[in-house]
Amino acid sequence: MIESSRAGEFVLLETAAAAGVPVPRVRWCADDGEGLGSAFVMDFVPGETIARRLLRDAEYAQAREALPEQLAAALVRIHAMNASELPELTRPEPGTTPAAAELARFEGIHRAIAPDPHPAFELALRWLAARLPPSQRQTVVHGDYRVGNVIFGPEGLRAVIDWELTHVGDPMEDVGWLCVRSWRFGARLPVGGLCERERFFAAYERAGGAPIDPAVVRWWEVFGNLRWGIMTLMQAQTFLGGVRNVELASLGRRTCEMELELLDLMDGGA
Repeated sequence: MIESSRAGEFVLLETAAAAGVPVPRVRWCADDGEGLGSAFVMDFVPGETIARRLLRDAEYAQAREALPEQLAAALVRIHAMNASELPELTRPEPGTTPAAAELARFEGIHRAIAPDPHPAFELALRWLAARLPPSQRQTVVHGDYRVGNVIFGPEGLRAVIDWELTHVGDPMEDVGWLCVRSWRFGARLPVGGLCERERFFAAYERAGGAPIDPAVVRWWEVFGNLRWGIMTLMQAQTFLGGVRNVELASLGRRTCEMELELLDLMDGGA
């Protein structure tokens, strides 16, 4: 998995704020010599993060209506960040497309950790390899941009959080990840349980983002479901390895949900 340092995240959040992304303001980062370990201090942002409340509570009806455009605008600003100012970020090797790099990375993880056969994942790996999107422009990619990783209030978006997986890649990776079924938290609408894909794509373009090719986003949505499925296997392996944690065990049992979703997506896109 992508790993980040606290010092790197501090600089990343400073850069995001300068680019107009709504983030908690960072104030201070510990130096190695101070003996305080890896840490930084940021401002408190009041609000809520629990997706169930956003998608169901009457208090957040206005937020549900406003968030598609707000999330699209914030994502455009993330993708406009200057990656050259962030040399710590992982990026594809020269000559390798972001899609090919990410697919190879997660196939390697799957081969290393899967405790038993997963035919739906094998089919998804083949489906994705046969449909690799062409090389796209490379930008800063948040890496975990979804409902559950934003702070919101009744009026909508207040801050984007959880930047640990940020890297340089195809900006459509973030759009596809936001469409992954698990991040709808039981709601029907495909983009985070908030809206149809077409509305979000149009909002992204109106906010200044590059034109969206739905076929490329579909590739990244299929990949996102595979990625999350492999990550649930990682949680299961951690639990089976001796870390007795209920969350790890419950996430490990959700692998079948991604397998079913992948079969549905691939059938619709064959």
